[in-house]
Parts: sequence; structure tokens; C-alpha cells
Amino acid sequence: MATDVCLPAGEGPFPAVVIRTPYDRRRHHAELRAWARRGFAAVAQDVRGRHGSAGDWRPYRHETADGAATLRWIRARAWSDGRVVAVGSSYAAHCALLQALGPGTPEPGSPPARGAEAVIAAVPALGPAETAREETGPERLRARAGWWAAHGDRPDSDESEPFAAPDADPRILTTLPVVDLPLRGGRPLPSWPELWRHTAPGEVLRRAPGARVPLLVVSGTGDPFAAEALRLWRAWGGPTARLLLGPWGHRLTADPAPDADPAHRLPLGDLWAGWAHVALAGGPSAGRSGVTALGGTPHWLPLPGTPPTRWSVHPLRDGEDAPVGDGDGTPLRVVRGSRFTADPERPVRSDDLTVPTDGTPDRCTAVLGPLTAPMDVVGVPEARLHCVADTPTADWAVRLTVLPPEGGTPTAVTGVVRRRDPAGRPASFTVPLPPMSRRLPAGTRLRLEIAGHHHPAHARNPHTGEDPVTARRLLPGDRTVLPAGTELRLPLPAPGTPESAPDPITPVDPFEELCR
Repeated sequence: MATDVCLPAGEGPFPAVVIRTPYDRRRHHAELRAWARRGFAAVAQDVRGRHGSAGDWRPYRHETADGAATLRWIRARAWSDGRVVAVGSSYAAHCALLQALGPGTPEPGSPPARGAEAVIAAVPALGPAETAREETGPERLRARAGWWAAHGDRPDSDESEPFAAPDADPRILTTLPVVDLPLRGGRPLPSWPELWRHTAPGEVLRRAPGARVPLLVVSGTGDPFAAEALRLWRAWGGPTARLLLGPWGHRLTADPAPDADPAHRLPLGDLWAGWAHVALAGGPSAGRSGVTALGGTPHWLPLPGTPPTRWSVHPLRDGEDAPVGDGDGTPLRVVRGSRFTADPERPVRSDDLTVPTDGTPDRCTAVLGPLTAPMDVVGVPEARLHCVADTPTADWAVRLTVLPPEGGTPTAVTGVVRRRDPAGRPASFTVPLPPMSRRLPAGTRLRLEIAGHHHPAHARNPHTGEDPVTARRLLPGDRTVLPAGTELRLPLPAPGTPESAPDPITPVDPFEELCR
């Protein structure tokens, strides 16, 4: 394994930080120096088969064993005091989490293997099943195609590969069957079909309840793995689980959301190092807690470790004018398409927020507002649907678009659920949306779209009952959204203390909240 080490000034031994990455360890040299200035022996390593490391690169396959071997190597160095913090972002977070969980059950009679003493997992890619599919079933086509084209089955990375940048050929992601997509890209990817065979939760989530070390999860409301970050945080069985959720995308503070405030641009290196020192010293205090930025304000709010208990509930109403307002119970008014056609040959696109107003409806569209007063939404919104599909299998994509006042740029979150209900019979179910944390100012309108596809972000359901990855035939299907029993539920923050009036929230300092 190609491994670089940066040591602090002075005499050791030192606690260590280790980053195992498929994205080239040399890109972390500045980060290693920053960790060393804060008193850590900093280690960056290329995973097996990537960049400077020998071996056969098979994503996710060897990281448990190789991570454990790396920990043994670090602890055998004279500069190591034996304590290790595993750190990583995206795929590297997967590697770090496995190091924290250790190599698993020891052989009978042998001592338990020692994992890392603490773990910092940023925008974690939890495993092959979690990155390939939503927890609710649909395949994450665009993201996985781009990643596999750029990084899969090769020792280096090339983001100019044909379907790593599908905008160069807009039809490339319509290839059928999906499993043959690399043939259209012109480069064999032997591990591409293997990716889609993973359906059960991966090793990280299976073992997370048995974790025994502190965890810090860092994610953003604009990150595609935000829901997985929350799952990990809530499942972790260690003494401490902390979550930092900012108004960011996958590159965190380098990828701010439109509603991010300058106060949300945290010095993450200082925070991570401070948390690591506290974790190795026996803290932070036990329990599960977190902080989230409230977009549209400079505030950070506490994020409880349990789902919200306060909701603003908005039922659908078809064919009537819904009253203007923002209070609990104010209806969403259906403006078009309570009956629509879900045609995988002409799917609702994930990269286009415009809504057609003529022709055969391809989605149900409902609106709320404009709001008469600001509304804070903090948590995981959900749509409770009462619907009918005339096909044996159906995907239900729910997109919530925030239309700011005065012509601001719309933003959207989307949740997708795969259902197998008796054709033609009503079914009731919940579609969770990605986490939100933002203040919606007065004048904001909300648009709810209920569709049968969300392509190319997700693979098209063929409506034949076949696996969308191997299907070669697509059929249209008729859908009906029944307003009775269909509603949008928006989570509200915990009420603030009287001292916080007139603002109904109690802001916190993220450094103090995470490290206390």
C-alpha cells in the first residue's frame, strides 16, 4: 500500500489520523500537514489497486481486511502512541467506518481485534447497496454511472470518460438494458454488473449498532447521501454519535447551497481536530445529538437524535381553491394531473424543474402558498400518498420545489419509493424526502409533484415486473392520486426557550454542541 506520513514537530509518540482513499493520497498532503500542526501523526494511503498501491481494485471488497492491516502497521511504528482516529469523506468515509468497527468477530480463543478509537465520516458512501439504490428501492443511475466510468476498474481516475459526463451524450443513460451501459461508453467495466447484485444493507449498517467508539458524521442537506448519513448517525451503537448537517453539497463548505449564510462556512479542519482530541480524551458526553444550519438565517440549531414530533400537515384538495396561508392543515391545491400517465419512454426528468401545462399529464401537480409568514422546516419531510397504479410494480417520485418570492431560483428535493401493489387497487404509503433545514420566508410557494419516474437520476421502472437493470422493454402505466389520504408533512424545529423570543428557535454554537 502506497502510504504517506506527516509527523508533528517534537518528540512522539503521537495519536494518529488515517485517511484511506481511492482518489490519490497525494491530494491529501496539505490536509496531512494541517493534522500534524494540531498534534497528530497524519497518514494517507491509496486503497488496494489504486494510484500507488499494488493489487486488484474492486470497489468495497477489500477495505475491512486492508484497513485492519493498516491499523496494525500504524500501531507498530515508534511514532505512534497506539491511538488512531479514522477519517474520510465519501468512499474514504466507508474505509474509515470499517476501521472503527474493526475486522469483525475474532476466532474462538483469540483476543478481540482492535479498531480505531474514533471515527469522522464526512458525506459517507456507506457501501455498494446503499450507493447503488435508495433505501426505498430505486436505482441511483446517473450518480453510479458517472462514478463507475470515472473510477471503476482502473488504477487511476478519468472524469472525461463518456458516461462520466453524460451531458456530452444526453441519450447515453437511456441505454437498455442498464447493465449494458458500459458498452455504450466504449470501455468494459467488469464490476458494473456486480454492483447491482447488492441489495441487502452493507457491512457498515449491519454492524453499526455494535459499534463501541465515538462517531462524528458530517453531511449537507444538498448531498445525495444525506439520508444515509442520518441513518448511520441513528444506528451507531458507540458511546457518542454526533451529527453536523450544513447547507452544503457533497464537497461540504466548498459546495454551499443558495440559502447558506457566511456563518455556515465553518473551519471544518479546526472542528474535526477539536472533536478528535476530545474523543481520544474520553469525551464528548455520551448520547446522540447534532446540529444543523438553518438555511436563510445565520443560525445553527440542535438536532435531536429522534424523529420530530411537531409537523405542519398539508392535505391535498382537488378542484377547489385552497386558502392562502402557512398553518397546519392548510391544503395543497391540485392544479393538474390527479390522473396521469407514467411513461418510461418519456419520463419526468430529474434535471428539469419546469412543469408542462398542456398535453397528457405526466405527473400530479399541487401548490401551497404563498406563505403569509415565515416557516422553519427542520428534519425529514414526507409525503403520505393514497394512490392507484395499473401496473404490477410502480415507482412513485415525489418532488417538493421551493419557489422563493420575487423570482428567486427554485430549489427542490425528491424522494422515490418502489411499490409492488395489486394493480388497480388503492395503496397507502409514505415517501420520505431528503432532510431539509431552512427558513422559508413569507411569500414562498411550495409545489408538490407526484410522478412515476425521476430520470436520469434514477433508472426507469419498466412497469413489466422485470428488474430495471436488466429490462429491455418499457410499458406506460396509468396513475391516480386520491386526495383523501394524501398529504405533505413538513417537520418543524423544537420550540425555543422563552429567552429566544421573538425568534421561536434557540441557536447553538456548533463547536460547543459537538464537542461538549
